[in-house]
Amino acid sequence: MTEVIQPQSGVAFLLNKGQTLTVIDPEGQQVADLTAFAAADTGEVLSSGRTLDYASKIYLSTGDLLYSNRSHVMFEIMEDNVGRHDFLLAPCSAEMFRKLYGHTEPHRGCFGNLRAALAPYGIDGDRIPTAFNVFMNVPVNGETGTLTVQPPLSKAGDKTRFKAHMDLIVGLTACSAGMSNNFKFKPIHYQVD
Repeated sequence: MTEVIQPQSGVAFLLNKGQTLTVIDPEGQQVADLTAFAAADTGEVLSSGRTLDYASKIYLSTGDLLYSNRSHVMFEIMEDNVGRHDFLLAPCSAEMFRKLYGHTEPHRGCFGNLRAALAPYGIDGDRIPTAFNVFMNVPVNGETGTLTVQPPLSKAGDKTRFKAHMDLIVGLTACSAGMSNNFKFKPIHYQVD
């Protein structure tokens, strides 16, 4: 069954070892922030640093493994129509919108949406790591290391499928940062099989 994450919102759910999570961009050019915690011990969390160390690259796709802070495999990317995702930028937040864009109106961003969705599982904001940015397109300048946020390469219906290698608590959003989504906020769909 396909579940819908409304624009600029997030969800959390359990994903059992061996199940797959398929993240779908139904309209195109919409990022989804993905994070996970070991269900048996939420001190074990998806780690950008460990994943990038072991992959020796910053763009991850089919066949790549996503690791925890304890060097255990949490996810394996089984299928990927896009080929451009990253672990480079933290979930957008009210503080980020203030610091980078001068926004003063309340805006939870992906961080606030993840915090609210994960709270029933006893996970507070201080424990939310850098998310795996599904469909995010952040080119890196090879000489200066400068990051540039560009519109996602995903088209309507593109998807990425992850296999869980342990029982997980998953947080997933439809990203709230305009620049990351070509300045249009759209839903994200997902399926658990």
